[in-house]
Order: sequence, then C-alpha cells, then structure tokens
Amino acid sequence: MERAQGPSIDPADVARFSAQAAEWWDPKGPFAPLHRFNPARLRFVRDRVADHYGLNANTRAPFAGLKLIDIGCGGGLLAEPMRRMGFEVTALDASSENIGTARAHAEQVGLDIRYKASTVEQMVEAGEGPFDVVLTMEVIEHVADPEAFVRACSQLVKPGGIMIVATLNRTLKGLLLGKFVAEYVLRWVPAGTHNWKQFLKPDEIRDMLKDEPLTVTGPYGLSYDLLNDRWGEGDSDINYMMVAIKKA
Repeated sequence: MERAQGPSIDPADVARFSAQAAEWWDPKGPFAPLHRFNPARLRFVRDRVADHYGLNANTRAPFAGLKLIDIGCGGGLLAEPMRRMGFEVTALDASSENIGTARAHAEQVGLDIRYKASTVEQMVEAGEGPFDVVLTMEVIEHVADPEAFVRACSQLVKPGGIMIVATLNRTLKGLLLGKFVAEYVLRWVPAGTHNWKQFLKPDEIRDMLKDEPLTVTGPYGLSYDLLNDRWGEGDSDINYMMVAIKKA
C-alpha cells in the first residue's frame, strides 16, 4: 500500500512515525508519553462533546449514534477508547504502516474501527462525512501547510458539530519544556520529533479558521504534574486544545 499524499503532508514526518509504527502500543516504548498523556486528552474530549450534545458522559457508551473521525490517528491510541465510548469511529493516517498497526490491534481487542491510509484532503475530495466530532490531536505541528490542513479538517464537521484541535504552543516555555526537556532531558520522545518553529499560537489557529463557519474557543491548556506523574487541565503555555463549533 502506498503512503497517502496531500498538499499539507510533510513526508519526513510521515516517514519518522512510520519507522516506529510497531511500537505504538508499547507503554514503555517511544510513545510512552502519549500513553501517560492519553487519559487527560480522553477526559477533555469526553466532557466537551458530552456538554455540546447534552449527553451524560457517565453512562455506558454515551456517544452511541454519533460519528467521529480521528485525523492523524497513529496507532489508534485515541480511536480505540472513542469506539468504546460508543462513537462510530473512522480513523485515518498518512502512514500505511501506522494504519496497519492500528487495524491489527483493533482486531485483536475486538473493536470495529474503520481505518484508512489517507489524508484529510483525500477524504474531503471523496465526499466523506460529515462527522459529529472531528479530532486532530498533536498532528497540525507536523504538517507542511497547517492552514490548508485545519481548514480541510473543518470541512468534515457537520453543521452543529464539533472539532477539537490539540497542539503545542510556540512560546519560550514551549521551546524549553515541550522541545528540549521532553526530547533531550526526559527523553519522552526521540530527538528531532518536534520542530519548535512549527508550533502554533492559539491566535494563529483562530486566524486560520476565520473564514470557516465556525465559532472557535480556547485555548484550553494541559499541563504535566511532575510530582504525581500525571496530566491535567492547566496553563496553555505548552500543550493546549482549541474547540470549534460549526454553525448549524
């Protein structure tokens, strides 16, 4: 299977993550930081979507009947828990290796997730969607054309639907902690995983979406508590999320 192509894709980043595809589900491997980060991301998505649609997040499979797409899904670390929450999940990644790993793991645990080696632009061109929920988490800082990417993502949101974008902030704190400490001191991710110049400020994302029929709120920060080794909501100087609601 050939790797997906698109104008916003950065081939070097696709190749980097493809080389690590088999290690996505190793909680002590290269993606260990994502395994620790995941609970905070999941809580945020669950609570925001439940609030938006007036659902009780504490019920079993509260999002049954809603369609979700996870753009840049990697090995499926978000797609699987989203399916368990009841969403009908489509998940795509530009790396066919990542999709192969994600599909194999979902089959092993008995989850029916629609995985596609594709780009968001290809999904738009194919007339896919729309989706009740669009997620693009820690992806936009790895693409060649962030504006083209996030605007394409927004086109997959149904009227009245919700999109959540997560990324890293281009601040001095983001450079020191999100780049140098994470890569060279704590060694949470391999050196070279991030390019600080590709980090985005919240207002830049807001500006990229200004011509789309969306109401954008945020940033909503996530921060790491070193003493308790856990992530939770906090300041937005390093990691943050933006929420966009498409006008009905």
